[in-house]
Amino acid sequence: MKIRFRTRGLQRQYEHSKEAEKAYGRAVARKYIQRVNIIKASQGLHDLIAQGPLRCHPLKGQRQGQYAMRLHDRWRLIFTVESGVIEVACIEEVSKHYGD
Repeated sequence: MKIRFRTRGLQRQYEHSKEAEKAYGRAVARKYIQRVNIIKASQGLHDLIAQGPLRCHPLKGQRQGQYAMRLHDRWRLIFTVESGVIEVACIEEVSKHYGD
């Protein structure tokens, strides 16, 4: 899958682990980079959902059309998939999915 980032900051955090560590801490930063690499290597959304440990699932309500993937504890990677001839995942944000 091709990857697109919603913000330059998310892209920099993927490309430079120190920036991700500064923003999220070492454990979350490591998982963020790892999960983006998994998305890049996948053939499509069905591959991600089939991998149970990732806990990739569609979101509901205001976030309908987006998907969440577990990073660490409460931290989630939020992304969308743009369908077409080639699927493109857009990394939307890294967030504490369930708040504090």
